[in-house]
Amino acid sequence: MIVMKNFELLLISIALAMDAFSVSICKGLTMKHKFKRNSIVIALSFSIFQMLMPLLGYLLGSTLSNKLISFNHLIAFILLSIIGINMIKDAYHDEKLKIGLSISELFFLSIATSIDAMAIGITFSFLNVNLIIAITMIGITAFLFSIIGIFLGKLIGKKFEKKSEIIGGIVLILIGIKILLEHFNLF
Repeated sequence: MIVMKNFELLLISIALAMDAFSVSICKGLTMKHKFKRNSIVIALSFSIFQMLMPLLGYLLGSTLSNKLISFNHLIAFILLSIIGINMIKDAYHDEKLKIGLSISELFFLSIATSIDAMAIGITFSFLNVNLIIAITMIGITAFLFSIIGIFLGKLIGKKFEKKSEIIGGIVLILIGIKILLEHFNLF
């Protein structure tokens, strides 16, 4: 049986955190109210989902792995595209009272950024992996990368104001397209 080392788990954690990092930059671009509170909520949500999805994947193991893996790219693409399109639409509405964070948006972003973690969890079920260490490392890494991404997005967003929402929406759509293209080995 193959044993996975902590360094390999760290590399996997960083790779899994990249989607959350990119999406966090987009959220940081557009956040206007309750920045610190919302930053923590977003980072916690992303990290919790990044921890739960490998656990779910691990539990599902090989039983449903082929069916789930064959759709994960499509689910992530659809969720990210819908949220990206909504961000672009919101940029053209002059609502100054935007909260900047809805529970449904946060839920869908958390799922979209952690679907690949479920596939990793399925992989973990075939390897000799300390699941507690693995999901803890994945969660902490996702949290840190999300916080950093949000703050980077906020710095960039101050310079671009309204355009930042459009840019954020486009980036989310592009991430979704990238995930779709990677699945078909076109990227």
